[in-house]
Amino acid sequence: MDYWKKLDVCQYDDWNDFWSSPSKPLRIKLLTTHAKRTIWEEDFQSGDGLLFGNEGHGAPPYVHQSVESKIRIPQFQSELRSLNLAVSVGIATYEA
Repeated sequence: MDYWKKLDVCQYDDWNDFWSSPSKPLRIKLLTTHAKRTIWEEDFQSGDGLLFGNEGHGAPPYVHQSVESKIRIPQFQSELRSLNLAVSVGIATYEA
């Protein structure tokens, strides 16, 4: 990517390193199929961080326990599997 050097990228060794970092977003929104609130009900603000689990298993329990704000992308049929991770990131980022 030709714009890579223009991005403000922070890399962390693990969850604890991220969670204790002063550079982490003040407000973190975990996108999860287990949330009751949807992205349309959320009040996004500049500087919010969107957090996504891995495509196969979602975020681990310790992440769910650490993050207060959990939101989901509504789906037409709840019995269908969740959306592809890349699609979810695009939808949530656009909405935020």
